[in-house]
Amino acid sequence: MVRTIAPTAPFLRRSPAPGDDEVRLWYEDALGWPTVPGAPVRLAAGVRFDVLDVPAEAGRAALEHLGRSAAPGRGFPVALGGGRMRLLVAAGSAEELPGLLEWLDWGSLELDLVAIGTGGLMDAPRPPGAVVGGDAGSAPRPLPPGRGGSQGAAVWVRPPEPGRGAEASLPTLSAMGTRGGGRGDGDGPPDLVRLVNTVATQIHRVRLRRAGAAAAVRADGQPLAFS
Repeated sequence: MVRTIAPTAPFLRRSPAPGDDEVRLWYEDALGWPTVPGAPVRLAAGVRFDVLDVPAEAGRAALEHLGRSAAPGRGFPVALGGGRMRLLVAAGSAEELPGLLEWLDWGSLELDLVAIGTGGLMDAPRPPGAVVGGDAGSAPRPLPPGRGGSQGAAVWVRPPEPGRGAEASLPTLSAMGTRGGGRGDGDGPPDLVRLVNTVATQIHRVRLRRAGAAAAVRADGQPLAFS
């Protein structure tokens, strides 16, 4: 089973932070991605992209398995924050996901996989090259990779690229898993079928590994039984 967020749950508003206006303008002007009013800056899903929200551990393993098509500087945008990884996919993918999981024989399992589509929101990571500290005249310094990834604000693991058709890099439902040669070493991103199957596999492996570790801890605390 998979959860679909549309619309998103209510969230607490705060006063705009310094630089929020610049962040909003970067997404709206450089990428053409709509944001919603309020703070923090949030991106509207379902217009230019949908989101697959997965545990960070499973997301990292999936990207490693996908290989070159998911390497930094290539492929589709990926963000990290609060112990979760957000994989950006083509708009409309959230609606396709339940049927796709059924077709891939994952439909009967509880997967920690959230699809964010039309009506959903995603926290907007700071744009690449955002200024960290200093005054308005200081030279931009990129945020350190992975900063805030386990807790706190979202960051880009692989940011979208302005002026290069960011949506063109998003995984789509195409040719039932054949795009990119089916090995993850093509020039394009993996198609949605291959991405979802890889992500679901890694989520299931993480769940089994954690369940096994918990069972071992419980067994370790049990007294020995003698007949």
